[in-house]
Amino acid sequence: MVRSGIGYDIHRLVNGRKLVLGGVDIPHARGLEGHSDADVLTHAIADALLGAAGDRDIGHHFPNSDESIKGIDSQEILRRVQAILTGKSFAIVNIDSSLIAEEPKISPHISAMRERLAQTLNIPPDRIAIKATTNEGLGFIGRGEGIAAMAIATLEKVEPRFPEDAPRALV
Repeated sequence: MVRSGIGYDIHRLVNGRKLVLGGVDIPHARGLEGHSDADVLTHAIADALLGAAGDRDIGHHFPNSDESIKGIDSQEILRRVQAILTGKSFAIVNIDSSLIAEEPKISPHISAMRERLAQTLNIPPDRIAIKATTNEGLGFIGRGEGIAAMAIATLEKVEPRFPEDAPRALV
């Protein structure tokens, strides 16, 4: 069985925060506002993965009302999402994503983002695509007030190699 899911996230740019995209610190005058590190790319990917697995979104799993995860590194969110996938016997086939931002220039950082995300998810970097575009000066993003990301993920149901690896129903 092969399944796909989509994800989207957007955050406002603010002073006094570092900018993290795809798990990489990006030099910029402003960063993204949020309960976690506000990494829109990682959040969109996490939601796409959860959606493909038929699970609830990251807002359910990591609510912004939970003070214990305030400031959490979004790579930790992604590791926990990967554990959910493993528990449901899903493997990642591929991830395709787009960042939408007027600035900073994203393309110089794409390779590092792919490497970081691949390391977190324990998959080859060639299974992750990251593209970047602008909003052509239109709207919230076009005015440089925020950054958005979209992602699609494809998962494959895998059979456990050994029966003891199979997920067990609670009795």
